[in-house]
Amino acid sequence: MNDLNTIIKTELTALGADIIGFGSLLELPAEVREHLPTGICVAVAYPKDVIRGISEYPTMEYFEWYNKLNEKLDMLVTKGASFLIDRGYKAVAQTRNMVGSGESRRDSEDNNNTTLPHKTVATRAGIGWIGKCALLVTKEYGSAVRISSILTDAPLQTAQPVNTSLCGECMLCAKSCPGGAVSGKLWDVSIYRDEFFDPIKCRQTAKERAKIGFGGENITICGKCIEVCPWTQANN
Repeated sequence: MNDLNTIIKTELTALGADIIGFGSLLELPAEVREHLPTGICVAVAYPKDVIRGISEYPTMEYFEWYNKLNEKLDMLVTKGASFLIDRGYKAVAQTRNMVGSGESRRDSEDNNNTTLPHKTVATRAGIGWIGKCALLVTKEYGSAVRISSILTDAPLQTAQPVNTSLCGECMLCAKSCPGGAVSGKLWDVSIYRDEFFDPIKCRQTAKERAKIGFGGENITICGKCIEVCPWTQANN
């Protein structure tokens, strides 16, 4: 890891980031990555007790933390991009409200598709793999994380990308998904999300469960696949 990597990690960790990774995006189309060669993925973890609390239904506490972590990520990637820009590099913070990008840049549990998902940057940065439930899975926190990303031309040392799943024969998220959205098929870098996961079923069921769980109207949040994941359980 070079000095700039170390400085960025130190700065973002001090601001509350739990995982930071650097990945080459050169295999992706230039227009998708804003013509920038490198991605920085930033992850923040849910509190353990919040994840334990959604074993039956999503809770208001979980929903509040979902929003808190998204706000924290916007701050982290904005600060990280500013840090790089101040040093003469190009940098784009992929916040939820990027000017001119709107919803196309969001990569949340309730979206349908994105231009450049944070999960793609995460796998290119070696942070984790995509689980059978289409969420990022990390060794450190399982899938109990929220993620965001920065695109840049800074001369950063990049990690070995993750191209295959480590979920193996585990079917817990598929068996536990209340909406039957998870097929159980393993992800790899060549597979399109909709080949192994049904986002429409996920959205519909998540809205129903949020209403039952805490009276959430028109809120799309569930988290059951996060809670049951063995990688999450191992860290909770």
